[in-house]
Amino acid sequence: MAGGNAIRGSRVGAGPMGEAERGEAAPRVVVSYWCSNGHETRPSFAEEPGLSVPEQWDCPRCGFPAGQDQQNPPAPPRVEPYKTHLAYVKERRSDEEGAVILDEALESLRSRGLIT
Repeated sequence: MAGGNAIRGSRVGAGPMGEAERGEAAPRVVVSYWCSNGHETRPSFAEEPGLSVPEQWDCPRCGFPAGQDQQNPPAPPRVEPYKTHLAYVKERRSDEEGAVILDEALESLRSRGLIT
């Protein structure tokens, strides 16, 4: 239907969904959070008794944690460098233990005739 004036994804009688169909909006409270990069985030929360506002919120711009105190935001998390499989193995075993395991594996391969 080229050039038609039908609205795709709609049905006859569909109108904008307004407050009358959804019900009344809950009262909201807006809280400001600041990260260590100085970004401000202002999420809103339902204002209901018994519900508490979180102390920290993740900054949507940089991903660092953000707090409600602009002068003293939470410190960014310490990023551990990438470790190889060998680095994890070396944490668990000493060089002497590794040499013993290697000798056992080589002897097993030699006994099966896979290496000389």
